[in-house]
Amino acid sequence: MLVDVHSHLFGCPDHLGPGFLAQAGRARPDEVDLTVRWEQYAASAPADSLAIVFGGKARLSDLWVDDESVAAYVAEHSDRLIGFMALDPTQPGWQEEMRRGHRDLGLRGIKLMPMYAGFDPGDEELDPLWTYASDHGLPVLMHTGTTFISQAPLEYARPVLADRVARRFPEQRLVLAHLGHPYEGECIAVIRKHSHVYADVSALHYRPYQLWRALMLVQEYGVWDKLLFGSDYPFTTVDDSVAGLRRVARIPSPAGLHGVDTGEVESLIARDALSLLGLSNG
Repeated sequence: MLVDVHSHLFGCPDHLGPGFLAQAGRARPDEVDLTVRWEQYAASAPADSLAIVFGGKARLSDLWVDDESVAAYVAEHSDRLIGFMALDPTQPGWQEEMRRGHRDLGLRGIKLMPMYAGFDPGDEELDPLWTYASDHGLPVLMHTGTTFISQAPLEYARPVLADRVARRFPEQRLVLAHLGHPYEGECIAVIRKHSHVYADVSALHYRPYQLWRALMLVQEYGVWDKLLFGSDYPFTTVDDSVAGLRRVARIPSPAGLHGVDTGEVESLIARDALSLLGLSNG
């Protein structure tokens, strides 16, 4: 069974402000409609697949999806969706939102956007967040890698920031989004080092050279088992992401270099991410 660990809930323009939308055209060379429609998602994914879905909170980047919207969306499709809350710890009241998202709304993990919101996830001032997540078994999916938002500080996009978190909270399940692109090597160093830190491969297939190079590094460092499948819908779809991974895996390697292991790519697509993230029961 395929598990998509990275899908979004956006309603335009309710959740995405003009500042975000004005810059979103830089995300991909072709135009993307960021309004999420369940029918569209379901039609572009295997019928038995499951998805982790979240909104996002980042005042700095003009993005705010309330957790109630995510919980309601999940309730409509509870056989296919697992909901995560989002937190922006630069804003007042985030700890109350965290407790409400978990206790009252039944959301089962946390999405963080450090670069979009403008904070260092490894800052010790955020230890209450990591303590709560770790104590209650809430996995965290954290954006890493570049962005199209001009005001978002790139210094908070680096995968290495997760190393400070994992050293203090070694049992915390943590997913680094987008394999940290274009800092894939740095991301691989972090996920190899920590038992419960993973990376997803969402939104990479439409940059085939970059993905091919990243998978070659994954193979050389022996961390195939630390990769999770993700789509980044609505920026792309599950079916297109699967096809893109398979297409990249078939790219011939230059003489003297190993190729991408197509069997490992198939294992990645079929990986039981829910068990790895502690989400199987519930």
